[in-house]
Amino acid sequence: MGKIAFIFPGQGSQTAGMGKTLAEADKSVMAIFDKADEKLNLPLSKLIFEGPQEELTLTTNAQPALLTTSIAILEFFKQSGIQADYVAGHSLGEYTALVAAGAFSFEDGVYAVRKRGELMEAAVPNGEGTMAAVLGLDRDKLKAVTDEVTSEGSSVQLANLNCPGQIVISGSKKGIELASVRAKEAGAKRVLPLVVSGPFHSELMKPAAEKFTEVLNEITVKDAGIPVIANVSANEMSSSNEIKERLIEQLYSPVLWEDSVQRMISLGVDTFIEIGPGKVLSGLVKKIDRTVKIYAVSDKETCLEVIESLKEEIQ
Repeated sequence: MGKIAFIFPGQGSQTAGMGKTLAEADKSVMAIFDKADEKLNLPLSKLIFEGPQEELTLTTNAQPALLTTSIAILEFFKQSGIQADYVAGHSLGEYTALVAAGAFSFEDGVYAVRKRGELMEAAVPNGEGTMAAVLGLDRDKLKAVTDEVTSEGSSVQLANLNCPGQIVISGSKKGIELASVRAKEAGAKRVLPLVVSGPFHSELMKPAAEKFTEVLNEITVKDAGIPVIANVSANEMSSSNEIKERLIEQLYSPVLWEDSVQRMISLGVDTFIEIGPGKVLSGLVKKIDRTVKIYAVSDKETCLEVIESLKEEIQ
């Protein structure tokens, strides 16, 4: 059997009720939710378990909620003894991966992403920046479009390179409007506006990145115990200094998800386990490489099924 990667979802995968049945069934899982409430001094677990969905989806809530739920699910899954050779996460999910790799404590992680959410929300006045998914256009052609629009004075960049034929662009409202029209002219099949509260992973997030440096200085960042594939480089990172630098860059740089998955495959990974709510990343991995095994664990039932499947393969 080849190597195993644990991958962790980012914003957009949150749903009210996530992690609830698992927390009710297992004390060590519930302890994670309790720790989050205590660290943030707010009833985050109540919002996660009961909603309302609109409030849970706000960036400042969604980020700590997803990190907490994914780590809680990991806590249950770890009882199987199955370990990862590599970890990675999509955008916010990178923080979950870093907690899983021991680069920072869960409490520091949940605090950092709550602050990250607040800074991202505050960086650009509401309604001035947005994002859109471009389907069916390769990255070089799309980058030529965004570079051209930006050079004309309306900021727009590639933000998430998710899988072949699916790239998210981010920038000013005007920049996204112009780039959407030109992307279609360049051969894109569809352009879908995203319902987001800001232009994440674009140059417009640089003010947030500067302030976020102070947040990272407040927490203890250690060397990672498992190599983490960084969003901004699609390469392994493990030293604490590099981790800090990459997390600051990540706020205004594209998430190289397709490249990250390819990198893990080149390192011998043939089994990807998505840990957290939803199956967004599982779907992307499938589009990147159909030959690898992909599992998603989000509750007790899926955890036990995956543990069973993997134990048979390992033997």
